[in-house]
Amino acid sequence: MDKHSLYDFETQPLLIVVSGPSGVGKDSLVQRLQERNCPFYFVVTATDRPPRPDEVEGEDYFFVSTEEFERMIEEDALIEYAVVYEQYKGVPKEQVREAMASGQDVIMRLDVQGAATIREIAPEAVLIFLTASSEAELKERLRARGDDSPEQVERRIATAREEMKRLPEFDYVVMNRKGELDHAADQVLAIIRAEHCRVNQREVTL
Repeated sequence: MDKHSLYDFETQPLLIVVSGPSGVGKDSLVQRLQERNCPFYFVVTATDRPPRPDEVEGEDYFFVSTEEFERMIEEDALIEYAVVYEQYKGVPKEQVREAMASGQDVIMRLDVQGAATIREIAPEAVLIFLTASSEAELKERLRARGDDSPEQVERRIATAREEMKRLPEFDYVVMNRKGELDHAADQVLAIIRAEHCRVNQREVTL
């Protein structure tokens, strides 16, 4: 580093993936960051599942038909997509590229399978694994959500056990304990601040 380069130092926009098993609070964490007016671009995922009562089209997800989602696949309009519990989920390409081109950090929430795909496509992405404090707490959250039958809850727990084994593939882990969502959000923000202070910046290309 020469004597002038420090003053010419520019941080690169980050591609941040918040992932983890179903029920750990990925949606709640991202919503809390939005409520804090964090200066990030929050990716809106497309899905063919029906919206939950409190979800808003274009803010929580893009809710599309199965036929529309399959058309997006055929047109290569998605960065990644997966079938999760018999439902399509995917990330539209254009919104991510435009946001990063403008210099914004981009945050996306994905299942563990989707995070692995992003790591292959963009090795310099920052992968954060969100977890509950215990399997018992995770099971309680899934039951309280009320979306699944007891059999489906057990299926999700079994999947979560397998997903936990993939923790070494991630850069960071954040524990989202019950009632401590703000603490989890603080940890994610600390990770992002630290990444922007790296001497060797991550440079993401998509």
